[in-house]
Amino acid sequence: MRFAGVLIAVVLSVGLVAGAMLVSSQRPRSDLAPPDASFVRATGKCAQCHRRETSSVVHQFERSPHAAHGVNCLDCHKPVEGQEEYDHRGFIIAKTLTAKNCAQCHATEYEQFLRSRHAAPAWAAVTGAEDFTEEQIAHAELYHPGAVKRDPNYLAMLEGPAAINKGCASCHEVGRPNADGSIGTCTACHSRHNASVAMAREPLTCGQCHMGPDHSQLEIFTESKHGVLFNGQKHEFNMSAHPKELTTADMPSPTCATCHMSGLEGMNVTHDTTERLSWFLFAAHSEKRANYTRGQDSMKAVCLKCHTKPQIETFYAEAEEVLHATNDRVAEATKIMKDLRSEGLLTPEDFDEPIEFLYFDYWHYWGRTAKHGAFMGGADFVQWHGNYELVKSLVELEEMAEEIRHAAKVKAGEEAGAAGEAGGGPALEPAGSAEAEGGEEAGP
Repeated sequence: MRFAGVLIAVVLSVGLVAGAMLVSSQRPRSDLAPPDASFVRATGKCAQCHRRETSSVVHQFERSPHAAHGVNCLDCHKPVEGQEEYDHRGFIIAKTLTAKNCAQCHATEYEQFLRSRHAAPAWAAVTGAEDFTEEQIAHAELYHPGAVKRDPNYLAMLEGPAAINKGCASCHEVGRPNADGSIGTCTACHSRHNASVAMAREPLTCGQCHMGPDHSQLEIFTESKHGVLFNGQKHEFNMSAHPKELTTADMPSPTCATCHMSGLEGMNVTHDTTERLSWFLFAAHSEKRANYTRGQDSMKAVCLKCHTKPQIETFYAEAEEVLHATNDRVAEATKIMKDLRSEGLLTPEDFDEPIEFLYFDYWHYWGRTAKHGAFMGGADFVQWHGNYELVKSLVELEEMAEEIRHAAKVKAGEEAGAAGEAGGGPALEPAGSAEAEGGEEAGP
């Protein structure tokens, strides 16, 4: 009996040890590895001060996936090549953090981002090419010809540096070139200390920039069935699911990121937001992208997670009908402007005459809105905020064009009359008068 008891104790002990080893093997490496000196100093000293001075960043970091994986403050804040160093209370840190700091661990995501219009083309849309190196321009032009090698935005220059700094730059700096040779900032979408995947999946995050009359994506999404489903059910979603493990069980209806970036059920994750696009919807006259077929097929593959193929094909066919109809309407407006210019009735400068603002609104606001509404399921934006405005504004453009022509004729007549008087000849009579018809009225 004594031997049996010992044997049972040994077996139980071995089992407990084996179980403990199995549990331990599943723990994060950061829980098992002894902390180095920098980790102890960073997590202690940094938090000690920042809990008093900027307590929010400490709480944000503590809830982040970085904290859960043992990343400390210095891992992100230490200077990397090309960055200006800063002595911060005994710690040497980078004066400014950029995408280059994130790329230390997320190199693939950064390379994908560089291929997107969120990178160099975003900043060049305001400032032109002047802030970029030749190498950066050449790289961006491979993927987006003409999007970076361009002049500064003339309308932005008219609005002035104050408007650019607090307006344009607030969104377009996602692609601003940095002094360390990198481009952009990841925190525009992920936030600084949360480093949150869930936040990047929130439509409101994209809506920081993708909203308003010239690109109403947030408003269109909110109106669409996708938006209604998301807003009604998001409390049931797993917004923090790992990008490479995301399923429709985690997110049974999509957000912007689901369609444009996610690795939903085995699809490739991408930080190139143009990868699944097929048309240049932002252009006055929309044309197919170079990767039209591949981009559309990639987006349709996401749609297939929820919809049948016939439904998807019908949706795209109807959206492209709206696009072509919008192109035709914009072509009419463009012809009005070209005719006025060819007749010498507009100055060479842009945005110095009222009709130029109306034409800009025509394609930049109403045309874009109709097309985006069609491809995102926003019926009201296809019609009332899109086609209704196109129909109404075309009438206004035509009327303004005739007024410009009439004013030009009147001015020409006045100048001719003035020239005749100055030369001693008879003044020209208005057309339709008795003298102009070749005789006087019969007298008594």
